[in-house]
Amino acid sequence: MRLDSSTFPVVKIFFDAPNDGGPEDALLTFEHLLAREQPFLLLHEKTVDENNHEHAHEERKRASIWMKKNKAALRAYVKGMIQVEPSAAKRLALKPFAVTFGKAWGYPLLVVESKDRAWALAQDVLDTEVSDVAHF
Repeated sequence: MRLDSSTFPVVKIFFDAPNDGGPEDALLTFEHLLAREQPFLLLHEKTVDENNHEHAHEERKRASIWMKKNKAALRAYVKGMIQVEPSAAKRLALKPFAVTFGKAWGYPLLVVESKDRAWALAQDVLDTEVSDVAHF
């Protein structure tokens, strides 16, 4: 996994791209994003290949421990993860997973059909966040 924050507050996430420092480096990058204490969204523009997206047991265990440690910050600052999936059938199949994902990570998984729709949704979600903060 690799994170690209060059378009912050939209952070691109790449599951099929190794991070030079391994999984620990990706989680450290994620921690730095959370430390900014600013709302952001994760965007995965590539279709997920279910056959290529298996994580080793140790990697899943490490991620689980990391999630528990950062639960409050994840809920406070990550406004969602947007997944692009052009296939209507695959989008439908992802609905049950999206519920489980949201409970585990503390932010929603939003699945859309195109990159254009993903960027528009990202803007809508972030605009809503700014609007909600301004009304306090």
